[in-house]
Amino acid sequence: MDFQLDQLRTLASVIDNGSFEAAARAMRITPSAVSQRVKALEQQVGRVLLQRAKPARLTDSGLVVMKLARQVQLLERDTAAALDPTELAPTSVALGVNADSLATWLLPALAEVPNVSFDLYLADQDHSAALLREGTVMAAVTSDPEPVQGCTVTRLGSMRYRAMASPEFVAKWMPRGPSTKALAVAPMLLFDRRDSLQDRYLAVRSHKLIRPPRHYIPASTQFVTAVMLGLGWGMLPDDQADDLLADGRLVALDTEHPIDVPLYWQQWALDSPSLASIADAVGRAAAARLG
Repeated sequence: MDFQLDQLRTLASVIDNGSFEAAARAMRITPSAVSQRVKALEQQVGRVLLQRAKPARLTDSGLVVMKLARQVQLLERDTAAALDPTELAPTSVALGVNADSLATWLLPALAEVPNVSFDLYLADQDHSAALLREGTVMAAVTSDPEPVQGCTVTRLGSMRYRAMASPEFVAKWMPRGPSTKALAVAPMLLFDRRDSLQDRYLAVRSHKLIRPPRHYIPASTQFVTAVMLGLGWGMLPDDQADDLLADGRLVALDTEHPIDVPLYWQQWALDSPSLASIADAVGRAAAARLG
């Protein structure tokens, strides 16, 4: 198929801005022109690409075409930067990241990458690969070792998590240690409803299905704070917990059953200087900080 660049740009703008009208304002064209370009693109591929909702959403076919649109955008920016690096605004790159990596080792790596502006999408490492499949992001930190179609994959290392709680919480709920009986009733913290780390620990520790009371704290720093305040126990990465253990604000419930979460870097298989520089910085940081 002979795709038209203006049609691909328009499709991306509708999704980025949420509607045909907002895309028209961003592109400085009329809503009618936006509609005509999207319609022409749909006629060319023979499929509906957008659900005309508020906000506009991609169909399954639209996800495929959107990935092409994102790739074209990135290659256009890389090419323009190579031709005249002094005149061009930073290349925008969308990345899928998990909250714990973002709170510990990842941000210093991204700060080393010049002339790139980041659009970060927060997703659990078990689910961030879906953002690649949808074409929403160009690269992601994920726990999935199987490359998404059209992507390359590199192992970064592992984050080690341990069950942690405040001393006061342990004295109240687990004075004799994390027995199955105590774990069945002691409040537990989860990041969100996709967070399986705590339940994985319970399965290893108790060898049975137990369902303790649970709180959902969907922010990495506040999750640690909630553990320190005694709201519940939770699985924390060593990077976040070591100093708090050393000064006595946290207690390790169990040193014998850590959960190791392997992490991988997946990115589009494009010859892109921007993606290459990000991958290099991420790889160096992971080698220094991950197991």
